[in-house]
Amino acid sequence: MDYSNREKDTTRRRKYFLTRRLDRLFLELYQIYAFVSRFFREVFFPPYEWREIIKQCYEVGVKSLPLISITSFIIGIVFTNQSRPSLADFGAASLLPALISVAIVRAMGPLVTAIIASGKVGSSIGAELGSMRVTEQIDAMEVSATNPYKFLVVSRVLATTLMIPALTMYTTLVALLGGYLNVHQNELTTITTFFTQVFEAITFLDIVANTVKSVLFGFTIGMVGCYKGYHSSKGTEGVGKAANSSVVTAMFLIFIEELLTMQIINALRVI
Repeated sequence: MDYSNREKDTTRRRKYFLTRRLDRLFLELYQIYAFVSRFFREVFFPPYEWREIIKQCYEVGVKSLPLISITSFIIGIVFTNQSRPSLADFGAASLLPALISVAIVRAMGPLVTAIIASGKVGSSIGAELGSMRVTEQIDAMEVSATNPYKFLVVSRVLATTLMIPALTMYTTLVALLGGYLNVHQNELTTITTFFTQVFEAITFLDIVANTVKSVLFGFTIGMVGCYKGYHSSKGTEGVGKAANSSVVTAMFLIFIEELLTMQIINALRVI
């Protein structure tokens, strides 16, 4: 009898904990839905915090240029070095500029930019808003009749949505320059010939897909960073968790979005 009662108590506790976890999951999903839907309600109605938007565009765009420049340049050189032997085995080394163009424009440019930005920008946004939540600055803004969501969240999400596509174009250009220097060093290809083959290999759909993915990635990075920081728990530990979860969640969503957009774009190519 005692064993039967203990087993029933254990089963009851498991059901209780499972119910609580499901409740937390659905509550979290609702909070995410409310947070994102509030952005679309706020973004289309004035007043706009233009000064804050410009400041955040500078923080996201200009301050990310050194890291993105070095990374994309190295990626262009490394990808070219890795691709050359495979093409040379088939006697198709002359197709190297076209291969570099397709790989960088279609996938590597937006993805590399988004990954770097999620690590640098996403963690910064999460930590900044998390520290403001911990020090009750957001609560003070609400008490003073200021709209903290419009000032803090809308401005940052708009900045990442606008600047990540610009950074992606810059990443693509710098990576292609890195690839050109490597090709020129080994095959003595002129810059005119190189970029002629580059632009012949890409289509208008590639450029549109590059831009759409960049906008989607930028929105995701800004929204995830703002959500994690805006809803961070109390204490300095919550700030660290907000910064860390901003990076991890943003990268996870970026890879999912890359997979889905790739399937849609490939379907459009067939049509």
